[in-house]
Amino acid sequence: MLIGVPAETAAGETRVAVTPETAKKLVAQGHQVVVQSGAGLRASVTDEAYQAAGAQITDASQALGADMVLKVRLPSGDEVARMKPGAVLVGMLEPFNAEGLQRLAAANLTAFALEAAPRTTRAQSMDVLSSQANIAGYKAVITAADHYPKFFPMLMTAAGTVKAARVVILGVGVAGLQAIATAKRLGAVIEASDVRPSVKEQIESLGGKFIDVPYETAEEKEAAEGVGGYAKPMPASWLERQKVEVAKRVAQADVVISTALIPGRAAPVLITEEMVKSMKPGSVIVDMAAGKGAPNADGTVGGNCPLTEADKIVQKHGVTIVGDTNLAARVGADASALYARNVLDFLKLVLPPAAKGEPASAFRIDMEDDIVAATLVAHQGAVTRR
Repeated sequence: MLIGVPAETAAGETRVAVTPETAKKLVAQGHQVVVQSGAGLRASVTDEAYQAAGAQITDASQALGADMVLKVRLPSGDEVARMKPGAVLVGMLEPFNAEGLQRLAAANLTAFALEAAPRTTRAQSMDVLSSQANIAGYKAVITAADHYPKFFPMLMTAAGTVKAARVVILGVGVAGLQAIATAKRLGAVIEASDVRPSVKEQIESLGGKFIDVPYETAEEKEAAEGVGGYAKPMPASWLERQKVEVAKRVAQADVVISTALIPGRAAPVLITEEMVKSMKPGSVIVDMAAGKGAPNADGTVGGNCPLTEADKIVQKHGVTIVGDTNLAARVGADASALYARNVLDFLKLVLPPAAKGEPASAFRIDMEDDIVAATLVAHQGAVTRR
């Protein structure tokens, strides 16, 4: 099969969907891989490295005009127009973006959104959300340290002792856990909050302290257990109690990193303007839900904090608020390497590896496969997202 790898055109995007490592494996399976010239440069991959792996270097038209196109982000309208009807598209295609999916269906593309893969053991090796969230959690802490005007670790010097930074992590999924681990390595004192009681042991195993908010009703406990590895919206009664506990910790914090997202819904508000006002001057908030919150009264969209501005660093009430919407792309080389491996593992389901000496397998859609069925979002001119 002719597999195309175009350069990503979204602003600030550094990742690429195929690396020389995965290109070599695809070529070994009998496929022809064409990569747009310069597609990997921002991920520290040269055209020569792709050529050494057996891929061919081409232009955007040929990469987008392949039988199968591998991308990181949802293609723009111009990119979709350059793809041929019936082509296969694989990438992070925003399965809750109805307009985007309709655009893919109207172009008669067979599209797979990797974010929609089920959270099962079998799908772990192709879980793009986890691989990229892991990187984003790391980078969130590094970004916070860069903007924080003091040290993270406690230091004992001839001039006196410097206290360790107090870091509060809100939302302890993959990104939150990596944020805890990274902040701990830098010597910070960490507290973390999440609606799910199951994360308490994980937080403590990484050296953090769990901010406990007891559940008072069966409804609260059921919501806290979540579904498919994700949190569910919590009852208002519990949220009010959590807000009180979190507000106490935020007022004492030097750095707050918020990671709370609910698929298909606006990100919850965890850090109110009043909380920001209570923070010490020079404190830092890194809002990993930037641009995904509920609309504010003035039409702007924040994140876990309504004061956050997407893709901007702003000062509010003496606090620096970082609204980077694509932290994983700040670590382009490793983010690409992990993403490319996720893609390669997914392709085994639709392009099964051929036996040694046999011709490359033909593309297939097995709707009995739960991963294939969950990720297929457009086919034969229709949106198929369930």
